[in-house]
Formats: sequence, C-alpha cells, structure tokens
Amino acid sequence: MTAELPGAWMDKATLISDVDFSQFRMRFPANRYNSAEYSEREKERLWLRTWQIAGRAEEIPEPGDWKEHKIYDYAFLLVRGKDGRIRGFVNACRHRGNLLCRGKGNASRFTCKYHNWTYGLDGQLLAAAHPDFDGTLEEFVGPKKDLGLIPIQVECFGGFIFINPDRDAAPLADFLGPARDVLAAYRMEEWVAVGINVREEVACNWKVVMDAFGESYHIQGVHTELLGLSDTARERFQPFGLHCAATVPFGPPSNGDIEQEAQNILGVPVEQFPLYGDVLPKFAEAIEGYRDAGGKLVMPGGLTPRQLFQNMIRQDLTAKGYDVSSLTDTQMTDYNYWLFFPNVFIQISAGDATIIVNEPHPSGDHNKCVWHIWFLHWLPESERAARAEPVRIVPEGEHFHVHWVMEQDYQQMPIQQQGLRNRLFEEIVLTRSEPRVAHFHTMLDKVMA
Repeated sequence: MTAELPGAWMDKATLISDVDFSQFRMRFPANRYNSAEYSEREKERLWLRTWQIAGRAEEIPEPGDWKEHKIYDYAFLLVRGKDGRIRGFVNACRHRGNLLCRGKGNASRFTCKYHNWTYGLDGQLLAAAHPDFDGTLEEFVGPKKDLGLIPIQVECFGGFIFINPDRDAAPLADFLGPARDVLAAYRMEEWVAVGINVREEVACNWKVVMDAFGESYHIQGVHTELLGLSDTARERFQPFGLHCAATVPFGPPSNGDIEQEAQNILGVPVEQFPLYGDVLPKFAEAIEGYRDAGGKLVMPGGLTPRQLFQNMIRQDLTAKGYDVSSLTDTQMTDYNYWLFFPNVFIQISAGDATIIVNEPHPSGDHNKCVWHIWFLHWLPESERAARAEPVRIVPEGEHFHVHWVMEQDYQQMPIQQQGLRNRLFEEIVLTRSEPRVAHFHTMLDKVMA
C-alpha cells in the first residue's frame, strides 16, 4: 500500500460550512486591542513563553555571523557557531548585564566593551580582565563554566530560526505538531526571499494583523480584484492545538463544467501567480489539443483541466530540480493558510509562499506593531544567492509598498485600530465566515487566563 502523503491531512479538513462553532468564543472583549494593561500581561504570559520566528537561517550563513533580535525591550543574540549550529543567548554580559552588541555582524568572539569579559561563539566565558588583583577568576567569582551567556532555546525548521525565551518549554516539534510533516514536504529550507523581505512598523495592534490574515471574508470588501480567483465557499478548516490551518481551492467554482474550469485557469493573472508563468502557455496549448472537430473540449479518462494543470506544474517544477514528490496534487495549485500561535501567518503552495510575522512594537505601544514580510520562492541552487533579497528595515515613519493586495491591508488595518481605540467600543462579534479568527482568540483566552 502506498503511504499517504503528509498534505492529505489538509485535503480531509472540515468544510467551513460544517465547522462546529460551539467550540469557539464568537464574542470577546475589545480591550485586548486597546488596553496597555492587557498588553503588559501579554509580554509575561505570552511572548516570553512561546516559540516564535526570529528570522531566516540564511541571514547568518557563516560561522561567526550574528544578529540581534528583540521582543519588546528584551534583547537576544543569535549566532552561528563554528560547528554550523545557530544558538541563542540573552544579549547581556554575565558580569553586570551590559548589552554585548547591536544590529548584526560577524565575530570570532564577543567582548563586553565595559569590562572586557570575553565569550566564545558557543556562549562560554573565555576570559575576564582582572589587572588589579592576583589570583584566578575562579577564586573570586566561581567557575568560568557557570558564567557563560544565558542561553535560550533555538531550533531551525524550514529555513526559519525559531526561538523561545522559556528554557523549560517543550521542543519545537511538539509546538508545530502535525503541521511539521506537512510543511517539511515543501522543503522551505531551499527557498529564498525574492523581491520582498521587509520589516516595518504598522499603526495597529499586532492582533489586528493576525485577524486580517486569518479570514477571507474581507475580500469582498477590501480586495474586490481577487473575487473569483478562489472558491472560498469550499474552504476547509483544521484546528490543532494552539494553531489552525485552512485551504481554499484554486480558481472559482466550475460546477463540473470542464470548459469553464479550463477558462478559469487560463484567466489566472500571472503577476499574482508568477510560478505559473512557464506553465500557463503550455497548458493553453494542451487544452487546444483536447478539442474535437467542433471545438468542444473533450478530456480523456475523466481527466479534468484542474488535474491536467496540477500535473503540468508538477512536471515543470520537477524538471527544474524541485523535489515535489512528497506534495499532493492539491498542493500544486491550492494555497494552504497556516496560523501559528501567536503571530505567524503562512500562505503556501508548491514553491511559493508569503510569510508574515507580527510582533508587538518594541516601545510597548499597543496601538502599533512591527510586521516582517517574506515572499519566498523555490529557486535552483545556482540562482539563490544572486536573487535573494536582504532584509529591508524600513525607517520609523516611512513605508515600503510591498504589493497592491497587501497595500490594501496596510491601509485598512490602521483604520480598524482607530475604531478600536474608542474604549466605548467594548465587544468584537464574529461570523461563521471567520473560524480561524475565532480559534485564534479562543486560544488567546486560554493562554492569557
């Protein structure tokens, strides 16, 4: 018997029309968006106790490469060791807490500029300056092995660096749950940021961003240009632990009409789906080859245009060197939408993903946040270095136009935050079109309780 592919788990998820909403809280207080006190509790109960993405592994590719990562005003140091492993530490000298470094760079060791205590890439204390007394360091402050930098948990998956300030937290594999195998099949460690790798401030609470990318209900209000590009009525929804996922069939409904289905695919805007650019002309030619003398489309053996398109995408990617053998046919065309609690959104299909990581603003201002957006593509190894986009840090007060769809969200989200700032607005009310949002806030209540 052939083993079932990991992505089949999403193919069998619950249709949105069949979701049991009794398991979710559909009304919840609005103070989670507009309360400084609530935001302060989030820092302790949520952000210092959960796995979260701190960047891509290719940002620090060589031994000695390091970068700083902040959660609120907590500074952490991520560094690739001589053994190739990425480790994380509290960014503070063990002597008197002086900040070791800012930004990113490369070093063979870290020396505190205050009193010249020096640490290796593995965080171990190498030496401490003591010019004014005799004897060894151990006589005065204890064994050097006990005075290394304070470690935090760091693991890499799919090319991402995950960190968790809670040293007692369960491993990342437990956190990802069944999503780990599904996402591993995409081989995202082979992907690079192409075109967009942007980190900037947004004038809204971080949860407003999660809500916006947790539902397709707002397409008919904000992204009318996208109407008809997917069959949202057949969305499937899958909760798992703190997280949830959804999948939406590619293309509008055709109701079994193969001519309509073919035209739906041929009408795909290549600027929206660039990885289909090489396949669509071949698909158009193939479809014409299936027409009879009267011009009627006749597909052999029950083959549908959708299946033909999926087969051609698989063949195209395989020929280019991308191993898609562990991906299902639906993963060739249909986007999966993953919401990893608390702050990661992933929109992914074969060889193409948009990743959004939303973080509280470092200042602690709950009316602002920072998002990091990656457009990740699979590329042949020979092209990756040349086409990889470095992280673009947008200065405070400025804005980088990412993409017209996300630009619409960027404009809309601060408008929502303006409404939420009014403390007389006390309650959020959800509809049956928003199971991912309902799940997210139900889990948030659980963690914050």
